[in-house]
Amino acid sequence: MRSHTPNVEPPSRAFDVTRRFVRVRQQRNDGFVEFDFSIGDPGLSVELVMTLPDYESFCTANRVVHLTHDEAEALDLDQLKWRYGRPGLSE
Repeated sequence: MRSHTPNVEPPSRAFDVTRRFVRVRQQRNDGFVEFDFSIGDPGLSVELVMTLPDYESFCTANRVVHLTHDEAEALDLDQLKWRYGRPGLSE
């Protein structure tokens, strides 16, 4: 029996653990900031909540790259293809 090896293209950029990304989800009225934090790949993130002063210190200490609105939208569209099988589907 012959095994099939999928044709996987190498990523355009190597995974770099020194690159840190932040995507702000919400700055709440109670002084907290809800945000996504990722290392190496902005598509793989954890959700965090911190007070604004702690958030600012966190961003400085990690030398984060803040994702733009367009970059965040592109990530959302990319996630749709994992969730629904094709980009752009909402249900």
